[in-house]
Amino acid sequence: MTSTGSTGFVDPRPVYVRATEQAAALIRTVRPEDLTRPTPCAEFDVRDLLSHVVGGTRRIAVVGEGGDGLAVQPTADGVADDGWAAAYDEVRVRVLAAWESDARMVAPVRVPWGEVPGHAALSGYVMEVVTHTWDLAEAIGVPTGELDAELAEFALATARAVLPDTRPRDAETPFGARREAPPAAGPYERLAAWLGREPLSRV
Repeated sequence: MTSTGSTGFVDPRPVYVRATEQAAALIRTVRPEDLTRPTPCAEFDVRDLLSHVVGGTRRIAVVGEGGDGLAVQPTADGVADDGWAAAYDEVRVRVLAAWESDARMVAPVRVPWGEVPGHAALSGYVMEVVTHTWDLAEAIGVPTGELDAELAEFALATARAVLPDTRPRDAETPFGARREAPPAAGPYERLAAWLGREPLSRV
């Protein structure tokens, strides 16, 4: 699924493409009546989640373009109820262009969790989009088994690297305290558990 460049890092760009394709396909299935459904993010209903996904993806594009992504609010306002799929497609295509350069993979960029090489930043954003795809699937009742398991495995490896047990999670951390996943949990359930999320079916 991934390739390792001459500098030794795993190139996250092919994974990001797949992650955004999966997210886009799921967003296209959202109906206007779904927008007020709850999600595993207690502060978000589906509309809020989609606003965060679109706005956050715009931030990723600005980072890849060399701009100040931290100045971009990770929300999207003014999107019509039937416009979320188009809004997401527009920003994700912008991201793919912004991160196309090999030089961007090794150049330092500023992201909410610090200054890191581009490949590390984009890997973090893979984790984010895959996690929010799971959030959306939970909200609209799509079985986890229909999602790409390899994407969850990549996201989980990233989550374990950037949010190890040795790193305290406080009010500034956008994910809750890790919880134990059931023994037979699949990769999405394990990813959710590592990031402190609870499936809606267990709430």
